Amino acid sequence: MTEDKEIEKNLKDLDDICDECKEQHESVTQNLILTGFKICKSCRVSKTIFPI
Repeated sequence: MTEDKEIEKNLKDLDDICDECKEQHESVTQNLILTGFKICKSCRVSKTIFPI
């Protein structure tokens, strides 16, 4: 039972919705794997240029 709950939680994290702008984009999962943050490509670039 606990494994099923963990799998559901992990699948919920892979929903491709950016934490910053709340839009769905395929780069969210890629950035989650690479950096550990659920942000899209656009938000990642803006955070790199304007880090505050």
